[in-house]
Amino acid sequence: MLSQLKKEIYGFFSNLTGYVVITVFLVTTSLFLWVLSFGNLNIPDSGYATLEPLFNMAPWVFLFLIPAITMRMFAEEKKGRTLELLLTRPISDLEIILSKYLAAMILVTASLLPTLLWFWSVARLGSPPANIDAGATWGSYLGLLFLAGIYAAVGIFVSSTTDNQIISFILSAILCFFLYIGFESITSADLLGQLDSLILKLGISEHYRSMSRGVLDTRDIIYFLSMTGLFILLTKTVLERRNWS
Repeated sequence: MLSQLKKEIYGFFSNLTGYVVITVFLVTTSLFLWVLSFGNLNIPDSGYATLEPLFNMAPWVFLFLIPAITMRMFAEEKKGRTLELLLTRPISDLEIILSKYLAAMILVTASLLPTLLWFWSVARLGSPPANIDAGATWGSYLGLLFLAGIYAAVGIFVSSTTDNQIISFILSAILCFFLYIGFESITSADLLGQLDSLILKLGISEHYRSMSRGVLDTRDIIYFLSMTGLFILLTKTVLERRNWS
């Protein structure tokens, strides 16, 4: 599995994919957070020592970047007819999936690491210095990684169902969008009465906001891990059915 993981990571950085993803994320978020005055996203204009604008915007940026990372993972293997060869290697289907998943998460983590400089900058700009809610900030970082984990699992699952990278990207983005905000939109209509609170908890945004408050609730962690595991298992099922055929 380790060799397959190294192969996936090398695949990101042997071409422009890895560099483009990291650059696009950092440039996009930097412009909104530090340069452009767009609503409450600009940190200097907000007057508060907080990285909350980053954590409000990042899920929407990841909504496009993570499907762009995962769209090629199985779709490219299918189109190049190398998937069958990969499946014959002495490595289980689950290990193949996990190696692709972990590679995607390493790339996402690499894009987030430079933002720690912003955390330091905001802390220094506070009055007095270090006047920042560190607990909420670290909780938000953890929540963002969990959110990215679900996005990556969804993207890999969709990629395993098609050999077209564009279709994989579009379907992944749509499904991630629905999981993030779709359930909240359904409950906002207030049509289902007592079921609204249950449906709301099926969406990512409810649990993501909970972790962003700096409180690690086991229910939120279980939700993120369960959703990630569900889509990894669905991907495994898709690969197994391909083997049967």
